[in-house]
Amino acid sequence: MPKKATILRTLMITAVMALAIQSAGAQNNTLDRAKVVRAAADALGMVRWSDIGAGATRLAGVDVINTMEFQGSGTSYSSGQAFKTEYHVALGYNPAAMRVDMTRTGAGGGAPQHSIQTVRETYAWNESETGGGLVPGKGTATPAMTALKDRLLQLWTLPYGVVKAALAAGEKTTVSMENGATVITFPLSGQLAGITVKATLDSKNFVTKVETRPDNPALANLAMETEYSDYADRGEVPTDIKSPGRIVQKQGGRPMLDIQVKMWEANNPYLVFPVPPNVKTASR
Repeated sequence: MPKKATILRTLMITAVMALAIQSAGAQNNTLDRAKVVRAAADALGMVRWSDIGAGATRLAGVDVINTMEFQGSGTSYSSGQAFKTEYHVALGYNPAAMRVDMTRTGAGGGAPQHSIQTVRETYAWNESETGGGLVPGKGTATPAMTALKDRLLQLWTLPYGVVKAALAAGEKTTVSMENGATVITFPLSGQLAGITVKATLDSKNFVTKVETRPDNPALANLAMETEYSDYADRGEVPTDIKSPGRIVQKQGGRPMLDIQVKMWEANNPYLVFPVPPNVKTASR
């Protein structure tokens, strides 16, 4: 065979092999991503899975988590001051909603400060009592639209929200190793578009650290870091769903919350988050 033909053939074979390696690498990356997200979901006990498609690179499953409720106590921070805090949260993912009921007492004593902060999809408001503002004469609802993104972020950075959002991001979700730990990175969407989430898993595939990075410097207050630890089944009725026993949160590098969880009801308790009429009107 002429020398030029031999060289050309060699180059063609090399090119084909390179494409094959790239293709195999892409398939392995897809498989790895699917396996990692699946492992995180399995560790939490939140999804019942089945594999479909060649090589099980596609996953289908039934998400068993929609509504949840948990209670705890610890410390919260505001304007550099620490408060003893009773913390009660009700949340749901369809629709995306969360109600945080806090009672805080300062180190110097004084009257407890009680607040109920609520968010649902594109609305955020404060309630004087649970369900306030829905029925005339029963409490009030005060619009708090400036807190919308922050409250939604609290919901989607819980371990279960991380798994749901990582799955929803599809191929935009990436998996890597950092300092020997598995890391899942993905962008949020909707009201939280422009914010990237980085979630670190431990050796048991539990979400132990969640960091958020906004693209817009004007949203620096949404740069959060939350650590989760001491996973166990904390439902009044035992289930296969694991929840963290401690939540430690920082916002913009400042401590915001340190809560020891007492109870976590994950068996889809009946919870509703109707938007008060005056909140809808004020948001138009």
